[in-house]
Amino acid sequence: MLKGKKILLGVTGSIAAYKAALIVRLLIKEGAEVKVIMTESAKAFITPLTLATLSKNPVHSEFVKDDQGSWTNHVELGLWADYFIIAPATANTLGKMANGLCDNLLLATYLSARCPVMVSPAMDLDMYQHPSTLRNLDLIQSYGNKILEAVHGELASGLIGQGRMAEPEEIITALQEEFEKL
Repeated sequence: MLKGKKILLGVTGSIAAYKAALIVRLLIKEGAEVKVIMTESAKAFITPLTLATLSKNPVHSEFVKDDQGSWTNHVELGLWADYFIIAPATANTLGKMANGLCDNLLLATYLSARCPVMVSPAMDLDMYQHPSTLRNLDLIQSYGNKILEAVHGELASGLIGQGRMAEPEEIITALQEEFEKL
């Protein structure tokens, strides 16, 4: 089902970023071509080297690559993808997506993308239930994006409740279901 599909994976700064490695592995196993964009804060949780090795593509995180004028073309990345998954999506990223803010490569690519977008939030339960987060999720969904709701379970804070990012296998299943609809 995913063989030959071009999947762009956006990874933001959440403890759930470690799950991005398994998402990439599962996508590659299904025959997809994968490119990864990470926010700077995501690098505190998982290294670009890990995701580059698994995806067999360089990881993108900055607009400017060097002092010689080489840059990452966010428009090109957005046009390349058949589907864009943002997992994990933090409250910060959700707020910026909902309001069209664009202060990093991932958000610039999101605003440039013409493909469908799936968002898998991850945050602590009080953050997830905050009215501003719920409003942002509603706004993002109203733009035509697919939201995979956070699930109930043990959170990194030690609390138990809704806020866990969907498991990688669930994300892959949801993506396969989305391609069946297209």
